[in-house]
Amino acid sequence: MKKFNFRKVLDGLTASSPGGSAGGGGAGGGSAHPGGTAGAAGTPREEIQETLTSDYFQICKTVRHGFPYLPTALAFDPVQKILAIGTRTGAIRILGRPGVDCYCQHESGAAVLQLQFLINEGALVSACADDTLHLWNLRQKRPAILHSLKFNRERITYCHLPFQSKWLYVGTERGNTHIVNIESFILSGYVIMWNKAIELSTKTHPGPVVHLSDSPRDEGKLLIGYENGTVVFWDLRSKRADLRAYYDEAIHSVAWHHEGKQFMCSHSDGSLTLWNLKSPNRPFQTTIPHGKIQRDGKKPESCKPILKVEYKTCKNSEPFVIFSGGLSYDKACRRPSLTIMHGKAITVLEMDHPIVDFLTLCETPYPNEFQEPYAVVVLLEKDLIVVDLTQSNFPIFENPYPIDIHESPVTCTEYFADCPPDLIPVLYSVGAKHKKQGYSNKEWPISGGAWNLGAQTYPEIIITGHADGSVKFWDASAITLQMLYKLKTSKVFEKQKSGEGKATAEIVEEDPFAVQMMYWCPESRIFCVAGVSAYVVVYRFSKHEVNTEIASLEVRLQYEVEDIITPEPEIIPQFPDASSQLPSLKSLSGSTNTVACEGMMKDSIPCLSVKTRPVRMPPGYQADLVIQLVWVDGEPPQQITSLAVNSAYGLVAFGNCNGLAVVDFMQKTVLLSMGTLELYGSSDPYQRQPRSPRKSKQFAADNFCMRGLSNFYPDLTKRIRTSYQIKGSRKLSLPTDLKTDLDHVNGHCTSPTSQSCSSGKRLSSADVSKANRRGPGRPPFRKAQSAACMEISLPVTTEENRENSFSRSRSSSVSSIDRDSKESITALYFMESFARKNDSAVSPCLWVGTGLGMVLILSLNLPASDDLRQSEPVMVSPSGTVLTLKGAVLTFACLDCTGTLIHPPYEVWRDPHSADDGEKTRKRKLVMHSPSSSQDMGDHQFAVICSEKQAKVFSLPSQTCLYVHNITETSFLLQADVVTLCNSVCLACFCANGHIMTLSLPSLRPLLDINYLPVTDMRIARTFCFSNEGQALYLSSPTEIQRLTYSQEMCDNLQDMLGDLFTPVETPEAQNRGFLKGLFGGSGQAFDREELFGEATAGKASRSLAQHIPGSGGIEGVRGAAGGVIGDLTRARIALDERGQKLGELDERTASMMASAEAFSKHAHEVMLKYKDKKWYQF
Repeated sequence: MKKFNFRKVLDGLTASSPGGSAGGGGAGGGSAHPGGTAGAAGTPREEIQETLTSDYFQICKTVRHGFPYLPTALAFDPVQKILAIGTRTGAIRILGRPGVDCYCQHESGAAVLQLQFLINEGALVSACADDTLHLWNLRQKRPAILHSLKFNRERITYCHLPFQSKWLYVGTERGNTHIVNIESFILSGYVIMWNKAIELSTKTHPGPVVHLSDSPRDEGKLLIGYENGTVVFWDLRSKRADLRAYYDEAIHSVAWHHEGKQFMCSHSDGSLTLWNLKSPNRPFQTTIPHGKIQRDGKKPESCKPILKVEYKTCKNSEPFVIFSGGLSYDKACRRPSLTIMHGKAITVLEMDHPIVDFLTLCETPYPNEFQEPYAVVVLLEKDLIVVDLTQSNFPIFENPYPIDIHESPVTCTEYFADCPPDLIPVLYSVGAKHKKQGYSNKEWPISGGAWNLGAQTYPEIIITGHADGSVKFWDASAITLQMLYKLKTSKVFEKQKSGEGKATAEIVEEDPFAVQMMYWCPESRIFCVAGVSAYVVVYRFSKHEVNTEIASLEVRLQYEVEDIITPEPEIIPQFPDASSQLPSLKSLSGSTNTVACEGMMKDSIPCLSVKTRPVRMPPGYQADLVIQLVWVDGEPPQQITSLAVNSAYGLVAFGNCNGLAVVDFMQKTVLLSMGTLELYGSSDPYQRQPRSPRKSKQFAADNFCMRGLSNFYPDLTKRIRTSYQIKGSRKLSLPTDLKTDLDHVNGHCTSPTSQSCSSGKRLSSADVSKANRRGPGRPPFRKAQSAACMEISLPVTTEENRENSFSRSRSSSVSSIDRDSKESITALYFMESFARKNDSAVSPCLWVGTGLGMVLILSLNLPASDDLRQSEPVMVSPSGTVLTLKGAVLTFACLDCTGTLIHPPYEVWRDPHSADDGEKTRKRKLVMHSPSSSQDMGDHQFAVICSEKQAKVFSLPSQTCLYVHNITETSFLLQADVVTLCNSVCLACFCANGHIMTLSLPSLRPLLDINYLPVTDMRIARTFCFSNEGQALYLSSPTEIQRLTYSQEMCDNLQDMLGDLFTPVETPEAQNRGFLKGLFGGSGQAFDREELFGEATAGKASRSLAQHIPGSGGIEGVRGAAGGVIGDLTRARIALDERGQKLGELDERTASMMASAEAFSKHAHEVMLKYKDKKWYQF
């Protein structure tokens, strides 16, 4: 292991910032010795051995979890038993047995119209809205496009690929039907033109092709359905229509009876028509399943369109007719439904979301056999369900995929890689008790593919917070995702009754329990949640049910320098000194004065009411304490911007743009609630000028902590429209389902991590409506916004937006202090550290970072012994230490003098309600991670601090800045974390301009800088999080979690961890048709498509009609690993696989040729023996 050479230039990387600024260039050179202070820590710098180099890092997407966002298409391979779902964004998700979950994306991003499996061939055809067909190779773990065919003059509307055929029928908007060779992806010269298919006497165009299928009885006959109600039965050999059927309602779908003598159509008036090929003049049966029968014998009234019908036969029972839609118009409130008709029984299955598509799963892939349906896969807009058809009550199967991530919109995420191994089984055991009943007892039918655990063995847990207040714990080990446990944080509060108490109604109209921030200590199992209604709940984990009251505290947190009218230089503190902050507000009964009089100013009122009666808490996480911020002088509590908990100290700290609160959750007391300015004391580096209070009485968009979550996270199901008051009476209405935050609509993005309060002038609908009904006696709300706000360019869609956009550039300069005198708390960190310069030993500290780049250290004076911890007060006092950075502080970490990460101390978990433990065994067991032999290991630490703009490493206790790296000048960081990788440690950063960076520690050398992901949506910014071992994730859509790795080792091993989509399976043999059926059942076996559609007979198609585009084939899956030698090896392996596949095919062909040669030789020998003795004239 070599010692790090500080002057070595990083291979292939410069220290310049991703934004193109040269500000970072000094990080590796002169800036490493700022102000000539490096000499104080020269010795430790020489001793640190850094093992991480740029070779350890590589960015690569690993797996995507959740429900495919905006689904459009569905396909199933009945032999391989895998399912494919296409989406409006051009994505395809392929699902098999649990663990087999593959995501692929069309580069064009065009919506997927239709999917067709090449059954049991390991291939898939996709038809997209840009009129392109693609052939995907599924015989590799990362599917890739082998061929594409772009139609230039016609729009694709429908595709059909017969079983075991290599010719794909493609219907178009013009009514023509083209034929594509799947192997070469070249268009055949054989075309069925619409004017040849319909009667010559017909004067109107039949409309687009909406259905294509070959007859189960005769593959040489093609059924073509046109939108206007025309059905043509086309003879492919004679190139003419055998019969035509007309109906006066538009056709949506067609389904065959397996014998090929009848077919069924679904229509736009809610009717089903059944046709017989022998009498095509009119349908021999017409039904409107959900239509009301008229008394006078007239035709039943029309219903909604039946969008799709499937007609499946059974050998031993009546056929199944399954369709979507077709409900009566007079039932406007009826939910989307799937109807199953079996004999005379009609079952209507109501769905929670609109039906996108459905498929009936059958025992046989052959269309000319009894279908024997056993399940129906129903693709909804936001769910995937499978109905069991083998039981009369049609139960659904229990879904093994994690597709309910979005059950309530995700508002925040946390990711823990390499966490304690006992947590997953413990969480699963308490979560399993809440499983639903009533599912089908059969196994999940989508069971294709193969998957194994792979080499990665460490446990991983993902936590998602949701808009309804629920928190979900997921087992994310080995790139899978399985729900472990669900916690409902809203259960600690009273339910809000409609119209009761306007104190809450005016603050938040939707999602008052939305989870905004989470903090989890896996070792002690302490879990803490900050909610959007300005509260914090501390949870403890117990395996035992308990019935108890919920303790609650109320905290006043307000400090506004601008409210001081007298322009005197000294600031009058609103709270006493920290040393006298003894237990102040203690309440076990929640808030009783929650409703204030209409005309009075609200004060000391929390936003929600905590339950006062004893609450039954099941095993799992149980609420230990609820802390609520209260209204102050008519002002609502501000959004909580930072949260930290320490189980060893028994403290929870949280802050917002007003100040900081520290609570002792063991004694249930408030230790500190101070305005940010008071924390400085005499150490305040800024000369803050008091301001007139009048300016603060303006209000602006999104100004209070409880803004609706529909603005944070656009949800396409919520069709809420927001109107903005613009210049007098002019209003602009916008739907909240825009893909950007409301800040983005105004061309302006605030940093979500550094919100401090100011008085802007932008109005939101919430503000306008609330201002109108607030009345004269109520002051408007203030806005929480960053003092250092970065403008990033995002699309502005309307002229009104462009004219009225309010854009304020972010300034990292501290000169903005005169504009924004509030300073939000953006980062908190409990640690055993050196609070002051002259400290000789570490002590408990709370590190506090602010939105202006200031770092304060608070000293924590804890009782000397554990026995006194419950009775003696904890003292919190500012140490006087102030450190500075550019931009809002994001994260802290401490390293020991060898460069090893020091973990904060924690209490080992013990069950608080265990009946087995005696008093002696209930003593707290603390684990202190500070160096055990500090004399041997040195008496100093490295403090790593990262802000939106730069990272600094300080030596403690001297507080000397050893290293500084200006990460970005033109943008700002959204997320930064100190993480472990390969038994070492580094700083991982995600920038608003899309760059992912890693820096070595403690020297802050750039190790990785890749422009990975443009932040087009605030969802990405709010949910991106790093974890240990090179893992990270973010919400790529409202319903999907995208996981990625920045570890080269993980990229190299990814291929082994992914599931196989294709497994060798024998195609089932066709049933014996019998002599008579073979004689009279049509000539399907003798039909030679190659002869009919091949170039020799049909000729070449027009070159201008469609353009063939060769795909990237097997190399597509290698892009993630293209950086090093492993990329070459992977490419070589795929090439070998493909070569092996071709050699296998060659072997088969050779064997076939040898068999043919042997047969020919045998016949030739027989002929020779027969005619051997005959003369030439005897032949």
